Amino acid sequence: MKIFTIILAIIAVGLIAYNSTVLDFSNLFGKDSSVALISIVGCICALLLLLILHTSKKIDQRIKGNK
Repeated sequence: MKIFTIILAIIAVGLIAYNSTVLDFSNLFGKDSSVALISIVGCICALLLLLILHTSKKIDQRIKGNK
């Protein structure tokens, strides 16, 4: 599970980097830039969910370790 989340995080960071190169700062709400913005926001949400999953797994291990 840990390796899977790391791979997903690397993919999300890579997609953020790629989509940031697609952005046209002179026209952020144009066709290509809006798709890139939506993709960047989606990848950030995915990273946040992965961080929440990682934190919950750490808490679960600590609780099981104390019993």
